Amino acid sequence: MVGKPAGTSLFSERIMTQVIRSGAFLQQCWSVHPLCVTVKRMTEERTVVLLCSSCKSSHHLSIAAVTSMASSAQQAAGEAALPPEPLGEDHLKACVASHAASLTLREMDVFQDLVRLRCADCRRLYDMTILAFETRQK
Repeated sequence: MVGKPAGTSLFSERIMTQVIRSGAFLQQCWSVHPLCVTVKRMTEERTVVLLCSSCKSSHHLSIAAVTSMASSAQQAAGEAALPPEPLGEDHLKACVASHAASLTLREMDVFQDLVRLRCADCRRLYDMTILAFETRQK
């Protein structure tokens, strides 16, 4: 190639990202270093993006449905037991936009495609039904 040092190619110049389409990689990442997995953003395509600061993976969760509910602590503080709210996705979008750092992954079940997030600031739980899991590793 003209203008390239010997031994380089276009292939070696590109950063290759491995894409894995399985929730098992998020589950393994979270079980090994749970404090390193944080919510980064929520896209317009109904995808929640989680990042792991330890293994440098990004986990993309395509959402089918979101339900939101007040935490049991709020309910015990005098509020009546409230059913899950149908507008959970709107609550989650607002939460991610205003205080994403307070959201943590609390539970997940890859067999049932379910993920639960909790927000420390607004004390809400978000149960998400996942259409597709995708992990991107560099």
